Amino acid sequence: MTTDQPNPNPTTLAIITGASRGIGAGIAAAAAGDGALVAACNRSASDLADHLTADLGDPAAWPVFAEWLDELVDARQPDRIVFVHNAATLTPIGFAGEVDPAGYRTNVLLNSAAPQVLGDAAIRTARRTNTPMVLVQLSSGAGKNPYPGWTSYCASKAAVDMWVRSVGVEQAERQELVRALAISPGVVATEMQAEIRSSDEEAFPNVERFRGMHDEGALAEPGEVGAKIWAIANSTSWENGTVGDLSLLD
Repeated sequence: MTTDQPNPNPTTLAIITGASRGIGAGIAAAAAGDGALVAACNRSASDLADHLTADLGDPAAWPVFAEWLDELVDARQPDRIVFVHNAATLTPIGFAGEVDPAGYRTNVLLNSAAPQVLGDAAIRTARRTNTPMVLVQLSSGAGKNPYPGWTSYCASKAAVDMWVRSVGVEQAERQELVRALAISPGVVATEMQAEIRSSDEEAFPNVERFRGMHDEGALAEPGEVGAKIWAIANSTSWENGTVGDLSLLD
């Protein structure tokens, strides 16, 4: 856990989980390019001054994250916060009852529980410090359509969507200090997509569809997607509790 000396004039503090690669790295780059102070929580080390190394699939990391978040906001004293929870996993791909149970538990904890627990911690920090916050959760079409082999992932994204909708309703009762948003990034050229394509058909019957999209060059670039998510997060065109996709930028 590291927290550098306070920046004298921060405007926006961008806090991103899973920012070391893929979409998370794209969001972090866009935020930095926009002049935001960027902080990250990753499983791996980072060169960022404000960084927490933690495995968010482990419940023991959640109170550590909450403490780090409080200390970070107290030190930086931003005018506003954009918190993007991007960390997620598809592992293990396979049917419920047929995959490694320890891996399945970690999947459920990281994808279903962590978004809610970390989101709750972020709202608490915003309320304690009276700092306006935009809270972004990464959604997916998998939260609306069942994919055999992705049972826990599909369930988690459905949970994320409803959590965001519910927070939006709650914040309408609290002068909307926090604005919550869930965004589906679409099909992006990330390591997760490479993992999908390497699946066998027995574990993931839809694998050929994703291999075909890759072969056709239909995957979006993570940097472009991250920049769009950052732009949407900073837009005022969406209602609190919105569950949408990149078309919100149109």
